[in-house]
Amino acid sequence: MWLYKGPDRSSDWQGWLRTSGHLPDRQRKAVEVVSKERAMLRLKILPFLFLLHTQLAKALPVPPEVLEEKNAKIVENYLQKFYHLPSNQYRSAWSNSAMVAEKLKEMQRFFGLTETGEADAATLEMMGKPRCGVPDSGDFMLTPGSPKWAHTNLTYRIKNQTPQLSEAAVKTAIERAFQLWSVASPLTFTEISKGEADINIVFVAREHGDNSPFDGPNGILAHAFQPGQGIGGDAHFDSEETWTQDSRNYNLFLVAAHEFGHSLGLSHSTDPGALMYPNYAYSEPSTYSLPQDDINGIQTLYGLSNSPIQPTGPSTPTACDPRLRFDAVTTLRGEIYFFKDKYFWRRHPRLQEVDLNFISLFWPFLPSGIQAAYEDFDRDLVFLFKGRQYWAISGYDIQRGYPRDISNYGFPSSVRAIDAAVSYEGKTYFFINNQCWRYDNRRGAMDPGYPRSIASVFPGINCRVDAVFLQNSFFLFFSGPKYFAFNLVTHRVIRHARSNLWLNCPER
Repeated sequence: MWLYKGPDRSSDWQGWLRTSGHLPDRQRKAVEVVSKERAMLRLKILPFLFLLHTQLAKALPVPPEVLEEKNAKIVENYLQKFYHLPSNQYRSAWSNSAMVAEKLKEMQRFFGLTETGEADAATLEMMGKPRCGVPDSGDFMLTPGSPKWAHTNLTYRIKNQTPQLSEAAVKTAIERAFQLWSVASPLTFTEISKGEADINIVFVAREHGDNSPFDGPNGILAHAFQPGQGIGGDAHFDSEETWTQDSRNYNLFLVAAHEFGHSLGLSHSTDPGALMYPNYAYSEPSTYSLPQDDINGIQTLYGLSNSPIQPTGPSTPTACDPRLRFDAVTTLRGEIYFFKDKYFWRRHPRLQEVDLNFISLFWPFLPSGIQAAYEDFDRDLVFLFKGRQYWAISGYDIQRGYPRDISNYGFPSSVRAIDAAVSYEGKTYFFINNQCWRYDNRRGAMDPGYPRSIASVFPGINCRVDAVFLQNSFFLFFSGPKYFAFNLVTHRVIRHARSNLWLNCPER
């Protein structure tokens, strides 16, 4: 994820970036040693410091007053940096202060949390995530004062290099990052090798002359400045970070593309799928396209693209969209995962919030667009399918030897994809078009007499199945924007309703 650390109030227009991507191995191992079962139940990628304050505190003899003081400092620092809480408003009675409560509600509203006005667990968890330091406000957001370049033919200069990547790799990443913005706007970007450019790009460490020092590996990754003279538009990258071209550590293309949004005058978006959202998740660079929210933002500043056909980008799925349909659904250790495009929602039986996450944030090597999934309770594995390939995961980990071909299940070459799957009492049911296949988990082979029509195996399910999962003695079938509850005891459909009720959307 990205962390933008705001400087003092006089520099609110400065954009900052920090990321954890997926947890570094040494931090993840520390979490698992403390409480592997609890960590896997939550399956939440949290910044290490937040885990230190909460999960470690539960396992180690940390006095409650010490934990409360640490959490109080987290809240104080967060609200002062990102929501302009006056420094003299917090001390002594932080949990009862009307000012603090209002600032907490403002923060909770931005992130879609329940507006309690209290530093509850969900709020502390969000505060623990790396993020940006410019003030939060909604949809795509222009930098305060809406600064922009007066000309559209911008120049940039890469003034030095990083030792982690070749010069050619850096040039390619930077060029492609600028290209994302040029395709969606009338802006052009030309690299120059000498002289003064509009946007200077440097790799620097620690204190580097702009009163905003970097803090070494795994801290602040980069920052950029709004359009303007002098340092305006420039982007600085921490030379002590490990920059890559893939999902390891910090992908230079993705970080640079976000930072250049700041260089062009954009701030952050509340849309979790936007490039300018405060939190970062890895996306495959070779297929990455600028999301629609960012296209809207850059065109608000600079106008439409010069292309006769205006570009469009992916939009983030909305939980309460009445047309919402899921790609796949599965349980995982007591939670329910609803997959859609490159995202999934997590529903935990004991938590009110239903989180929207990137698939790549949890499993960087899985593709987007998962088409079917099921949990094998006996082996504590979840299997996910796309096309003719499938993967087995255990919590955070993709098992070795995957992806494999679905021919391992006995599917013929004519089956190109699976629509849905679910496992129950030693059998796994696969749904393909209007047919149902049944696989015997113990024999490792398809049962004779299959495939059969879905309607003959499950009376009342007379439609194509998009997704299905097991809960108690029910199969929950999803087809389009509706779901059907099939009772496995009475062998009939007992109810149907809108699919997004599972995401806590109100009934209409």
